[in-house]
Amino acid sequence: MNILLIYPKFPDTFWSFSYALRFIGKKAAFPPLGLLTVAAMLPQGVQTRLVDVNVDRLTDEDLSWADMVFIGAMAVQRESAGKIIARCKQSGLKVVAGGPLFTAEPEAFGQVDHLVLDEAELTLPPFLEDLSNGRPQRVYRASGFCDLQQTPVPRWDLINIKKYASLNIQFSRGCPFNCEFCNVTALFGHRVRMKSPQQIITELDLIYDAGWRGGIFFVDDNFIGNKHYLKTHLLPALIQWRRDKKGCVFLTEASINLADDAELMALMVNAGFDSVFIGIESPDENCLTECRKAHNKNRDLLLDVKKIHRSGLQVMGGFIVGFDSDTPSIFQRQIDFIQKSGIVTAMVGMLQAPPGTRLFDRLKGENRVKHSFSGDNVAGTTNILPAMGLDRLLDGYRLMMRQIYAPRNYYRRIKNSLKELKRPDVTQPLDLQRVLAFFRSCIRLGIWGKERFHYWRLLTWTLCHKPRLLPLAVTLAIYGHHYRRICELYIF
Repeated sequence: MNILLIYPKFPDTFWSFSYALRFIGKKAAFPPLGLLTVAAMLPQGVQTRLVDVNVDRLTDEDLSWADMVFIGAMAVQRESAGKIIARCKQSGLKVVAGGPLFTAEPEAFGQVDHLVLDEAELTLPPFLEDLSNGRPQRVYRASGFCDLQQTPVPRWDLINIKKYASLNIQFSRGCPFNCEFCNVTALFGHRVRMKSPQQIITELDLIYDAGWRGGIFFVDDNFIGNKHYLKTHLLPALIQWRRDKKGCVFLTEASINLADDAELMALMVNAGFDSVFIGIESPDENCLTECRKAHNKNRDLLLDVKKIHRSGLQVMGGFIVGFDSDTPSIFQRQIDFIQKSGIVTAMVGMLQAPPGTRLFDRLKGENRVKHSFSGDNVAGTTNILPAMGLDRLLDGYRLMMRQIYAPRNYYRRIKNSLKELKRPDVTQPLDLQRVLAFFRSCIRLGIWGKERFHYWRLLTWTLCHKPRLLPLAVTLAIYGHHYRRICELYIF
Protein backbone atom coordinates (compact mmCIF):
# COMPACT_ATOMS: atom_id res chain seq x y z
CA MET A 1 0.00 0.00 0.00
CA ASN A 2 1.15 3.52 -0.81
CA ILE A 3 0.27 6.12 1.83
CA LEU A 4 0.68 9.81 1.07
CA LEU A 5 0.95 12.06 4.12
CA ILE A 6 -0.03 15.70 3.44
CA TYR A 7 0.53 18.72 5.64
CA PRO A 8 -1.74 21.69 4.76
CA LYS A 9 -0.66 25.26 4.17
CA PHE A 10 -0.22 27.76 7.00
CA PRO A 11 -1.66 31.19 6.26
CA ASP A 12 0.45 34.26 6.87
CA THR A 13 0.43 34.85 10.63
CA PHE A 14 2.90 36.09 13.21
CA TRP A 15 3.95 32.48 13.78
CA SER A 16 4.47 31.70 10.08
CA PHE A 17 7.51 34.02 9.91
CA SER A 18 6.91 34.01 6.16
CA TYR A 19 8.46 37.44 5.50
CA ALA A 20 11.45 36.67 7.74
CA LEU A 21 12.13 33.31 6.06
CA ARG A 22 12.96 35.07 2.81
CA PHE A 23 16.05 36.57 4.42
CA ILE A 24 17.52 33.13 5.13
CA GLY A 25 16.28 31.30 2.03
CA LYS A 26 13.97 28.88 3.86
CA LYS A 27 10.48 27.73 2.89
CA ALA A 28 8.84 27.17 6.29
CA ALA A 29 9.54 27.75 9.97
CA PHE A 30 9.03 24.15 11.18
CA PRO A 31 8.44 20.71 9.66
CA PRO A 32 5.29 18.63 10.38
CA LEU A 33 6.49 16.73 13.44
CA GLY A 34 3.11 15.05 14.00
CA LEU A 35 2.96 13.50 10.53
CA LEU A 36 6.62 12.47 10.71
CA THR A 37 5.80 10.64 13.93
CA VAL A 38 2.67 9.05 12.44
CA ALA A 39 4.75 7.85 9.49
CA ALA A 40 7.04 6.05 11.94
CA MET A 41 4.00 4.14 13.30
CA LEU A 42 3.02 2.66 9.94
CA PRO A 43 3.71 -1.04 9.37
CA GLN A 44 6.76 -2.28 7.55
CA GLY A 45 6.03 -2.81 3.89
CA VAL A 46 3.89 0.32 3.60
CA GLN A 47 5.37 2.78 1.13
CA THR A 48 5.22 6.38 2.34
CA ARG A 49 5.66 9.85 0.95
CA LEU A 50 5.18 13.15 2.73
CA VAL A 51 4.22 16.40 1.03
CA ASP A 52 4.37 19.55 3.14
CA VAL A 53 2.59 22.08 0.93
CA ASN A 54 4.35 24.85 2.85
CA VAL A 55 7.58 23.86 1.10
CA ASP A 56 6.55 21.69 -1.89
CA ARG A 57 3.72 21.56 -4.40
CA LEU A 58 1.18 18.75 -4.18
CA THR A 59 1.22 17.26 -7.67
CA ASP A 60 -1.17 15.06 -9.60
CA GLU A 61 1.64 12.49 -9.73
CA ASP A 62 1.69 12.39 -5.91
CA LEU A 63 -2.04 11.71 -5.85
CA SER A 64 -1.93 9.08 -8.61
CA TRP A 65 0.85 7.27 -6.72
CA ALA A 66 -1.16 7.08 -3.50
CA ASP A 67 -3.64 4.42 -2.42
CA MET A 68 -4.66 6.43 0.65
CA VAL A 69 -4.02 9.91 2.04
CA PHE A 70 -3.29 10.87 5.65
CA ILE A 71 -3.82 14.53 6.62
CA GLY A 72 -2.86 16.11 9.93
CA ALA A 73 -3.62 19.74 10.73
CA MET A 74 -4.11 22.44 13.33
CA ALA A 75 -7.03 24.85 13.41
CA VAL A 76 -5.15 27.59 11.60
CA GLN A 77 -4.74 25.25 8.60
CA ARG A 78 -8.51 24.72 8.20
CA GLU A 79 -8.89 26.41 4.80
CA SER A 80 -5.98 24.61 3.18
CA ALA A 81 -7.01 21.27 4.72
CA GLY A 82 -10.50 21.62 3.25
CA LYS A 83 -9.12 22.28 -0.24
CA ILE A 84 -6.74 19.33 -0.03
CA ILE A 85 -9.47 16.97 1.16
CA ALA A 86 -11.72 18.05 -1.72
CA ARG A 87 -8.92 17.51 -4.22
CA CYS A 88 -8.15 14.06 -2.83
CA LYS A 89 -11.81 13.05 -3.01
CA GLN A 90 -11.98 14.22 -6.64
CA SER A 91 -9.06 11.91 -7.32
CA GLY A 92 -10.96 9.01 -5.78
CA LEU A 93 -8.69 8.65 -2.76
CA LYS A 94 -9.68 7.59 0.73
CA VAL A 95 -8.80 10.30 3.26
CA VAL A 96 -7.69 9.64 6.83
CA ALA A 97 -7.49 12.72 9.07
CA GLY A 98 -6.19 13.44 12.56
CA GLY A 99 -4.58 16.12 14.68
CA PRO A 100 -5.97 19.04 16.71
CA LEU A 101 -8.22 20.47 13.97
CA PHE A 102 -10.13 17.24 13.37
CA THR A 103 -10.09 16.13 17.00
CA ALA A 104 -11.76 19.37 18.11
CA GLU A 105 -14.42 19.47 15.38
CA PRO A 106 -14.87 16.04 13.77
CA GLU A 107 -18.45 16.83 12.76
CA ALA A 108 -17.22 19.61 10.42
CA PHE A 109 -15.44 17.23 8.04
CA GLY A 110 -18.04 15.04 6.41
CA GLN A 111 -15.85 14.35 3.36
CA VAL A 112 -13.20 12.58 5.45
CA ASP A 113 -13.50 8.80 5.23
CA HIS A 114 -11.76 7.96 8.51
CA LEU A 115 -11.14 10.20 11.51
CA VAL A 116 -8.25 8.88 13.62
CA LEU A 117 -8.45 11.33 16.50
CA ASP A 118 -6.79 12.11 19.83
CA GLU A 119 -3.28 10.66 20.20
CA ALA A 120 -2.25 8.53 17.23
CA GLU A 121 -0.25 6.19 19.46
CA LEU A 122 -3.62 4.92 20.76
CA THR A 123 -5.98 5.28 17.80
CA LEU A 124 -3.81 4.52 14.76
CA PRO A 125 -3.06 0.85 15.62
CA PRO A 126 -6.75 -0.22 15.84
CA PHE A 127 -7.48 1.65 12.61
CA LEU A 128 -4.63 -0.11 10.82
CA GLU A 129 -5.76 -3.47 12.17
CA ASP A 130 -9.34 -2.90 11.04
CA LEU A 131 -8.08 -1.67 7.68
CA SER A 132 -6.04 -4.84 7.15
CA ASN A 133 -9.16 -6.89 7.97
CA GLY A 134 -11.28 -4.91 5.52
CA ARG A 135 -13.60 -3.32 8.10
CA PRO A 136 -12.29 0.12 9.03
CA GLN A 137 -14.62 2.31 11.07
CA ARG A 138 -15.14 5.99 10.38
CA VAL A 139 -14.18 7.38 13.80
CA TYR A 140 -11.51 6.26 16.24
CA ARG A 141 -11.28 7.89 19.66
CA ALA A 142 -9.08 7.22 22.70
CA SER A 143 -10.37 6.85 26.24
CA GLY A 144 -7.08 7.83 27.87
CA PHE A 145 -3.60 9.10 27.13
CA CYS A 146 -0.61 7.30 25.69
CA ASP A 147 2.74 6.34 27.17
CA LEU A 148 5.22 8.63 25.39
CA GLN A 149 8.03 6.19 26.08
CA GLN A 150 6.43 4.01 23.40
CA THR A 151 6.41 6.80 20.80
CA PRO A 152 8.74 6.06 17.86
CA VAL A 153 11.46 8.30 16.44
CA PRO A 154 10.01 10.58 13.72
CA ARG A 155 10.76 9.74 10.08
CA TRP A 156 13.11 12.62 9.27
CA ASP A 157 14.13 10.85 6.06
CA LEU A 158 10.77 11.82 4.50
CA ILE A 159 11.61 15.55 4.27
CA ASN A 160 14.42 17.81 3.16
CA ILE A 161 15.45 19.46 6.43
CA LYS A 162 17.34 22.20 4.56
CA LYS A 163 14.01 23.78 3.57
CA TYR A 164 13.15 24.61 7.20
CA ALA A 165 14.35 27.40 9.47
CA SER A 166 14.19 25.20 12.57
CA LEU A 167 13.52 21.56 13.41
CA ASN A 168 11.36 20.35 16.28
CA ILE A 169 11.23 17.68 18.91
CA GLN A 170 8.76 16.73 21.65
CA PHE A 171 9.72 15.74 25.17
CA SER A 172 6.40 15.91 27.02
CA ARG A 173 2.64 16.31 26.65
CA GLY A 174 0.15 17.67 29.15
CA CYS A 175 0.08 20.71 31.41
CA PRO A 176 -0.62 20.92 35.16
CA PHE A 177 -2.48 24.24 34.83
CA ASN A 178 -6.09 24.98 34.06
CA CYS A 179 -6.37 28.08 31.83
CA GLU A 180 -9.94 28.59 30.68
CA PHE A 181 -9.10 29.49 27.07
CA CYS A 182 -6.49 26.76 26.44
CA ASN A 183 -7.29 23.43 24.78
CA VAL A 184 -4.01 21.74 25.66
CA THR A 185 -5.46 19.86 28.63
CA ALA A 186 -8.48 18.82 26.55
CA LEU A 187 -6.11 17.30 24.00
CA PHE A 188 -3.36 15.97 26.28
CA GLY A 189 -4.58 16.08 29.88
CA HIS A 190 -3.21 17.60 33.09
CA ARG A 191 -0.71 14.88 33.93
CA VAL A 192 2.66 15.61 32.36
CA ARG A 193 3.86 12.59 30.40
CA MET A 194 7.48 12.46 29.28
CA LYS A 195 9.83 10.63 27.00
CA SER A 196 12.99 9.19 28.50
CA PRO A 197 16.24 11.13 28.15
CA GLN A 198 17.56 8.32 25.96
CA GLN A 199 14.67 8.79 23.53
CA ILE A 200 15.47 12.50 23.24
CA ILE A 201 19.19 11.84 22.77
CA THR A 202 18.41 9.27 20.08
CA GLU A 203 16.26 11.80 18.23
CA LEU A 204 18.89 14.51 18.62
CA ASP A 205 21.62 12.17 17.35
CA LEU A 206 19.57 11.44 14.26
CA ILE A 207 19.02 15.16 13.61
CA TYR A 208 22.67 16.00 14.25
CA ASP A 209 23.96 13.13 12.07
CA ALA A 210 21.77 14.46 9.26
CA GLY A 211 23.89 17.61 9.35
CA TRP A 212 21.58 19.93 11.26
CA ARG A 213 23.30 22.69 13.24
CA GLY A 214 20.46 25.17 13.71
CA GLY A 215 17.60 25.80 16.10
CA ILE A 216 15.53 22.97 17.56
CA PHE A 217 12.13 23.77 19.05
CA PHE A 218 11.00 21.63 21.98
CA VAL A 219 7.30 21.88 21.17
CA ASP A 220 6.06 20.95 24.66
CA ASP A 221 3.18 23.17 25.70
CA ASN A 222 4.85 23.58 29.09
CA PHE A 223 8.40 22.28 29.10
CA ILE A 224 8.76 22.78 32.87
CA GLY A 225 5.63 20.83 33.81
CA ASN A 226 7.82 18.44 35.81
CA LYS A 227 10.76 20.49 37.10
CA HIS A 228 12.30 17.70 39.17
CA TYR A 229 12.53 15.34 36.20
CA LEU A 230 14.10 18.08 34.08
CA LYS A 231 16.74 18.85 36.71
CA THR A 232 17.66 15.27 37.51
CA HIS A 233 17.25 13.52 34.15
CA LEU A 234 16.71 15.40 30.90
CA LEU A 235 18.81 18.56 31.31
CA PRO A 236 21.90 16.72 32.61
CA ALA A 237 21.58 14.38 29.61
CA LEU A 238 21.37 17.35 27.23
CA ILE A 239 24.39 18.99 28.86
CA GLN A 240 26.35 15.78 28.41
CA TRP A 241 25.18 15.46 24.79
CA ARG A 242 26.40 18.96 23.96
CA ARG A 243 29.96 18.44 25.13
CA ASP A 244 31.19 17.25 21.74
CA LYS A 245 28.55 19.01 19.62
CA LYS A 246 28.48 22.42 17.97
CA GLY A 247 25.40 24.49 17.19
CA CYS A 248 21.85 23.24 17.74
CA VAL A 249 20.42 25.84 20.09
CA PHE A 250 17.09 25.05 21.71
CA LEU A 251 13.90 27.01 22.33
CA THR A 252 10.69 25.99 24.06
CA GLU A 253 7.50 27.06 25.84
CA ALA A 254 7.11 27.38 29.59
CA SER A 255 5.08 29.05 32.31
CA ILE A 256 6.13 32.22 34.12
CA ASN A 257 7.01 30.33 37.32
CA LEU A 258 10.25 29.45 35.54
CA ALA A 259 11.45 32.77 36.97
CA ASP A 260 11.19 31.30 40.49
CA ASP A 261 13.84 28.66 39.86
CA ALA A 262 17.34 30.02 39.24
CA GLU A 263 18.81 26.51 39.23
CA LEU A 264 16.43 25.37 36.50
CA MET A 265 17.13 28.42 34.34
CA ALA A 266 20.88 27.90 34.69
CA LEU A 267 20.56 24.24 33.71
CA MET A 268 18.46 25.14 30.66
CA VAL A 269 21.03 27.69 29.51
CA ASN A 270 23.87 25.20 30.04
CA ALA A 271 21.88 22.63 28.08
CA GLY A 272 21.68 25.01 25.10
CA PHE A 273 18.35 26.80 25.48
CA ASP A 274 18.43 30.45 24.44
CA SER A 275 14.77 31.47 24.33
CA VAL A 276 11.40 30.57 25.82
CA PHE A 277 7.83 31.48 24.92
CA ILE A 278 5.68 32.36 27.95
CA GLY A 279 1.95 33.00 28.05
CA ILE A 280 1.71 36.22 30.06
CA GLU A 281 -1.75 37.08 28.67
CA SER A 282 -2.48 40.22 30.70
CA PRO A 283 -1.03 42.52 33.37
CA ASP A 284 -4.56 42.81 34.85
CA GLU A 285 -5.21 40.59 37.89
CA ASN A 286 -8.97 40.51 37.24
CA CYS A 287 -8.38 39.10 33.76
CA LEU A 288 -5.99 36.49 35.11
CA THR A 289 -8.62 35.47 37.67
CA GLU A 290 -11.29 35.29 34.98
CA CYS A 291 -9.25 32.99 32.73
CA ARG A 292 -7.99 30.89 35.66
CA LYS A 293 -4.36 31.79 35.04
CA ALA A 294 -3.69 31.59 38.77
CA HIS A 295 0.04 30.92 38.41
CA ASN A 296 0.46 34.38 36.79
CA LYS A 297 -1.26 36.19 39.68
CA ASN A 298 0.26 37.92 42.70
CA ARG A 299 3.60 38.31 40.94
CA ASP A 300 5.75 41.11 39.65
CA LEU A 301 5.57 40.02 36.02
CA LEU A 302 8.02 42.67 34.86
CA LEU A 303 10.60 41.49 37.38
CA ASP A 304 9.97 37.87 36.38
CA VAL A 305 10.73 38.69 32.75
CA LYS A 306 13.94 40.47 33.76
CA LYS A 307 15.04 37.46 35.83
CA ILE A 308 14.59 35.16 32.86
CA HIS A 309 16.39 37.56 30.52
CA ARG A 310 19.29 37.88 32.94
CA SER A 311 19.62 34.11 33.10
CA GLY A 312 20.38 34.04 29.36
CA LEU A 313 16.91 33.11 28.08
CA GLN A 314 15.16 35.53 25.76
CA VAL A 315 11.45 35.79 26.60
CA MET A 316 8.87 35.67 23.83
CA GLY A 317 5.46 36.60 25.22
CA GLY A 318 1.85 35.78 24.47
CA PHE A 319 -0.79 38.43 25.24
CA ILE A 320 -4.58 38.42 24.94
CA VAL A 321 -7.17 41.20 24.83
CA GLY A 322 -10.92 40.75 24.91
CA PHE A 323 -11.55 39.20 28.31
CA ASP A 324 -14.86 40.09 29.93
CA SER A 325 -12.91 41.88 32.66
CA ASP A 326 -11.08 44.09 30.16
CA THR A 327 -11.91 47.78 30.20
CA PRO A 328 -10.88 50.30 27.51
CA SER A 329 -7.75 51.10 29.54
CA ILE A 330 -6.38 47.59 28.98
CA PHE A 331 -4.91 48.41 25.58
CA GLN A 332 -2.59 51.12 26.88
CA ARG A 333 -1.76 49.00 29.92
CA GLN A 334 -0.73 46.16 27.62
CA ILE A 335 1.36 48.51 25.48
CA ASP A 336 3.10 49.91 28.55
CA PHE A 337 3.82 46.44 29.94
CA ILE A 338 5.23 45.15 26.66
CA GLN A 339 7.48 48.19 26.26
CA LYS A 340 8.75 48.10 29.84
CA SER A 341 9.35 44.35 29.79
CA GLY A 342 11.64 44.41 26.76
CA ILE A 343 9.74 41.47 25.27
CA VAL A 344 10.59 41.91 21.60
CA THR A 345 8.47 39.09 20.23
CA ALA A 346 5.09 40.06 21.67
CA MET A 347 2.38 37.86 20.15
CA VAL A 348 -0.90 39.70 20.81
CA GLY A 349 -4.22 38.12 19.89
CA MET A 350 -7.88 38.77 20.45
CA LEU A 351 -9.51 36.24 22.74
CA GLN A 352 -10.89 33.19 20.96
CA ALA A 353 -12.75 30.17 22.32
CA PRO A 354 -11.36 26.86 20.99
CA PRO A 355 -13.84 23.96 21.03
CA GLY A 356 -13.27 21.66 23.99
CA THR A 357 -12.30 24.46 26.39
CA ARG A 358 -14.25 25.69 29.39
CA LEU A 359 -14.32 29.11 27.74
CA PHE A 360 -16.05 27.68 24.68
CA ASP A 361 -18.63 25.86 26.79
CA ARG A 362 -19.31 28.94 28.92
CA LEU A 363 -19.69 31.35 26.02
CA LYS A 364 -21.70 28.88 23.95
CA GLY A 365 -24.13 28.67 26.87
CA GLU A 366 -24.36 32.49 26.75
CA ASN A 367 -24.93 32.38 22.96
CA ARG A 368 -21.68 34.28 22.41
CA VAL A 369 -19.84 31.82 20.14
CA LYS A 370 -20.58 33.05 16.61
CA HIS A 371 -17.98 31.57 14.26
CA SER A 372 -15.67 28.61 13.81
CA PHE A 373 -12.39 28.76 15.68
CA SER A 374 -9.69 29.91 13.25
CA GLY A 375 -6.58 29.51 15.38
CA ASP A 376 -5.28 32.66 13.68
CA ASN A 377 -3.66 35.38 15.80
CA VAL A 378 -3.94 38.18 13.26
CA ALA A 379 -6.51 39.94 11.11
CA GLY A 380 -8.60 41.00 14.11
CA THR A 381 -9.99 37.49 14.40
CA THR A 382 -12.25 36.23 17.15
CA ASN A 383 -15.07 33.68 17.21
CA ILE A 384 -16.87 35.25 20.19
CA LEU A 385 -18.92 38.31 21.03
CA PRO A 386 -16.68 40.21 23.48
CA ALA A 387 -18.21 41.93 26.49
CA MET A 388 -16.80 45.34 25.47
CA GLY A 389 -18.21 45.02 21.96
CA LEU A 390 -16.44 43.84 18.83
CA ASP A 391 -15.84 47.30 17.35
CA ARG A 392 -14.24 48.65 20.52
CA LEU A 393 -12.10 45.53 20.88
CA LEU A 394 -10.95 45.68 17.28
CA ASP A 395 -10.10 49.38 17.54
CA GLY A 396 -8.09 48.79 20.70
CA TYR A 397 -6.32 45.79 19.19
CA ARG A 398 -5.30 47.81 16.14
CA LEU A 399 -4.04 50.58 18.40
CA MET A 400 -1.88 48.08 20.26
CA MET A 401 -0.39 46.62 17.11
CA ARG A 402 0.36 50.04 15.63
CA GLN A 403 2.15 51.01 18.82
CA ILE A 404 4.18 47.93 19.70
CA TYR A 405 5.36 47.25 16.14
CA ALA A 406 6.07 50.86 15.18
CA PRO A 407 9.81 50.93 14.39
CA ARG A 408 10.65 53.34 17.22
CA ASN A 409 8.97 51.21 19.89
CA TYR A 410 10.02 47.87 18.44
CA TYR A 411 13.71 48.78 18.19
CA ARG A 412 13.60 50.30 21.65
CA ARG A 413 12.45 46.92 22.96
CA ILE A 414 15.29 45.17 21.17
CA LYS A 415 17.79 47.47 22.81
CA ASN A 416 16.20 47.05 26.25
CA SER A 417 16.21 43.29 25.82
CA LEU A 418 19.86 43.19 24.77
CA LYS A 419 20.79 45.31 27.80
CA GLU A 420 19.29 42.71 30.13
CA LEU A 421 20.08 39.53 28.24
CA LYS A 422 23.02 37.40 29.24
CA ARG A 423 24.48 35.88 26.10
CA PRO A 424 24.31 32.05 26.18
CA ASP A 425 27.53 30.17 25.56
CA VAL A 426 25.96 28.17 22.73
CA THR A 427 25.31 29.89 19.40
CA GLN A 428 24.43 28.78 15.92
CA PRO A 429 27.48 28.63 13.64
CA LEU A 430 27.63 31.06 10.76
CA ASP A 431 26.69 29.60 7.41
CA LEU A 432 26.17 31.07 3.97
CA GLN A 433 22.47 31.77 4.49
CA ARG A 434 23.06 33.57 7.78
CA VAL A 435 25.73 35.73 6.16
CA LEU A 436 23.41 36.45 3.24
CA ALA A 437 20.61 37.27 5.70
CA PHE A 438 22.79 39.97 7.22
CA PHE A 439 23.48 41.57 3.85
CA ARG A 440 19.83 41.27 2.82
CA SER A 441 18.80 42.98 6.05
CA CYS A 442 21.29 45.79 5.39
CA ILE A 443 19.60 46.41 2.04
CA ARG A 444 15.93 45.75 2.82
CA LEU A 445 15.88 47.26 6.31
CA GLY A 446 18.88 49.55 6.33
CA ILE A 447 18.35 51.15 2.90
CA TRP A 448 14.82 50.50 1.66
CA GLY A 449 13.01 50.15 4.98
CA LYS A 450 11.10 52.82 6.83
CA GLU A 451 13.00 51.67 9.91
CA ARG A 452 16.46 52.29 8.41
CA PHE A 453 17.45 54.93 10.97
CA HIS A 454 16.48 52.66 13.87
CA TYR A 455 18.17 49.66 12.21
CA TRP A 456 21.59 51.31 11.89
CA ARG A 457 21.30 52.90 15.30
CA LEU A 458 20.63 49.46 16.86
CA LEU A 459 23.52 47.80 15.05
CA THR A 460 25.90 50.59 16.04
CA TRP A 461 24.83 50.42 19.69
CA THR A 462 25.12 46.61 19.70
CA LEU A 463 28.61 46.66 18.19
CA CYS A 464 29.71 49.14 20.84
CA HIS A 465 28.06 47.59 23.90
CA LYS A 466 27.08 43.96 23.19
CA PRO A 467 29.07 42.87 20.11
CA ARG A 468 28.55 39.16 20.74
CA LEU A 469 24.79 39.72 20.51
CA LEU A 470 24.97 41.28 17.03
CA PRO A 471 23.54 38.16 15.29
CA LEU A 472 20.56 38.26 17.65
CA ALA A 473 20.04 41.97 17.02
CA VAL A 474 19.94 41.35 13.26
CA THR A 475 17.58 38.40 13.72
CA LEU A 476 15.17 40.44 15.83
CA ALA A 477 15.27 43.28 13.31
CA ILE A 478 14.29 40.81 10.59
CA TYR A 479 11.47 39.48 12.78
CA GLY A 480 10.23 43.04 13.17
CA HIS A 481 10.03 43.37 9.38
CA HIS A 482 7.81 40.26 9.31
CA TYR A 483 5.54 41.48 12.11
CA ARG A 484 5.05 44.87 10.47
CA ARG A 485 4.25 43.29 7.11
CA ILE A 486 1.62 41.08 8.76
CA CYS A 487 0.12 44.09 10.53
CA GLU A 488 0.05 46.18 7.35
CA LEU A 489 -1.55 43.44 5.27
CA TYR A 490 -4.06 41.94 7.69
CA ILE A 491 -4.72 44.27 10.63
CA PHE A 492 -4.48 47.97 9.78
